[in-house]
Amino acid sequence: MSNSANALAQQQGDEMLRREFKGMGIFLFWISGIINVLALTGSMYMLQIYDRALTSGSIPTLAALSALAVGLYLFQGAFDVIRSQLLVRVGARLDRILAPIAHRVSIDMPRFGFSTAESLERGRDVDTVRTFMGSQGPMALFDLPWVPLYVLFVYFLHPLLGAVTLGGVAVLTLLTVWTELRSRKLATAAQQAGTVRNAIADSNARNADILKAMGFGARAVQRFDNANLEHLKLQTQASDIVGTFSAFSRVLRMLLQSALLGLGAYLTIQGQMSAGAIIAVSVASARALAPIDLAIGNWKGVVAARQAYKRLRETMVALGAMTKPLDLPPPGKSLKIEKITVAAPSTGRVLLTEVSFELKAGQALAIIGPSGGGKTTLVRALTGIWPVLRGGVRLDDAELGQWDEDVIGKHMGYLPQDVAMLDGTIIDNITRLAPKRDGKAIVAAAMAAGVHEMIVRLPDGYDSQLGPMGTALSAGQRQRIGLARALYGEPFVVVMDEPNAFLDAEGEQALNQAIQQIRERGGIAIIVAHRPSVLAAVDLVAVVQNGKLTSFGPRDQVVAQTRQQTAEPERWAAPGKRRTAAE
Repeated sequence: MSNSANALAQQQGDEMLRREFKGMGIFLFWISGIINVLALTGSMYMLQIYDRALTSGSIPTLAALSALAVGLYLFQGAFDVIRSQLLVRVGARLDRILAPIAHRVSIDMPRFGFSTAESLERGRDVDTVRTFMGSQGPMALFDLPWVPLYVLFVYFLHPLLGAVTLGGVAVLTLLTVWTELRSRKLATAAQQAGTVRNAIADSNARNADILKAMGFGARAVQRFDNANLEHLKLQTQASDIVGTFSAFSRVLRMLLQSALLGLGAYLTIQGQMSAGAIIAVSVASARALAPIDLAIGNWKGVVAARQAYKRLRETMVALGAMTKPLDLPPPGKSLKIEKITVAAPSTGRVLLTEVSFELKAGQALAIIGPSGGGKTTLVRALTGIWPVLRGGVRLDDAELGQWDEDVIGKHMGYLPQDVAMLDGTIIDNITRLAPKRDGKAIVAAAMAAGVHEMIVRLPDGYDSQLGPMGTALSAGQRQRIGLARALYGEPFVVVMDEPNAFLDAEGEQALNQAIQQIRERGGIAIIVAHRPSVLAAVDLVAVVQNGKLTSFGPRDQVVAQTRQQTAEPERWAAPGKRRTAAE
């Protein structure tokens, strides 16, 4: 996407959030103003006690001033509660808006070469922003614009004291800016190191069986420990900077307050101000410096929230560039692959070059070739998982990008090479999380995949919980339920990447029957195959090797060519002529 498109999408995202929260922000600003005005109660109370009640010796005056102060403090507390609760609800509202967007991008990120840990970082960013909104940080930021109110109050008590207070505010402000400049790069580096550490932890967890069986768990832990130490080092450096400046700001604040007290006492001795004004100045100056001191103390959270929000804005840019396509009629004629070139999203290395062919309704294609030749890359391109650099994939002459993502799923079934189940029931997995149960369609898909009998023998049948990644099932069972998921709803195009890798003879027979049923109902079946038994159900074969389509045509013709070129003539013998022993 171009820089201008990025800027436009980002502007649109900012405008959406601005419209959503503009009124709330203005309301919080004015509530903060009321709170800060009421915070002058302590200064005014001390001023009146020392200069009026004590000099007059009037108990009624003391009682009236005390009652008024208590009432104002209660009002301030009530508005503080309102502001705190509003900020929490603003954070929750942001979460409701951004969390689905962030999760949508998290789902897409692994397709483009990002690790699971990097993908889940968007969800953690939403949590960071929401948590920050409920912390002391936003309160300090809303109080900062009202600091001049306290400086003016002190100035009216005595200009010299006002100038000293203003100087203290300026020094603390410069200290805040210095903190930002010193900690920004370290905070970013610490966040990146944390992502690397989490990616290693996720990789180790996913490969726990291998680490245990082959005895290199200790080395995996050491690898994680090295990444964790780097993360801790950067995080410690960033925390040291923020902590040092925070401590220094507190010391400076105490020194300033003591200086104001001493200077106020001197001015009182000189007869330039009253004794009550000394206490009033001390309270007002402390309140003037408190938001800056609080901002420095919470600066780590401010930086983390800002970085998280920046990444979420980029997330909104990614989705903001996506427009909802026009609804097209269901495809039912053809699938065309037009000179597509595909590169690995993670590295940019070209894996497939200038591949073209066309399939019509009722046809079935087997894609064969050596490992690493580009078969899975082709499958990922024609299902839209990976984008194409050049060329196009067309359903009934419309490129995949012209189809709404949610709509195209109804017309395309996909069985990946590594079948993973969602954490849910068998029904959830077969129906692709459809909100309504269509019992007839569910059973039809299961029977087409030859898995119905296995499912009904389970204690809870179709309502059986599969657990994370479907670990309650064997690899073969997962593959057959995955096939049922691909066949659910009778999609026009069904793509299967090595669907018989874990199947027994009965499973392979069910697979061939499923392919035949797809053809009979006018669909298109595409099968990546390493085992030749699947060829019995197809009428077309494509050979992909070295990133190119080297052969495409009728099954018997391509198989005959392959037999002449390969060192394993019996392996790719024509269906019905293979020797059983060879398999």
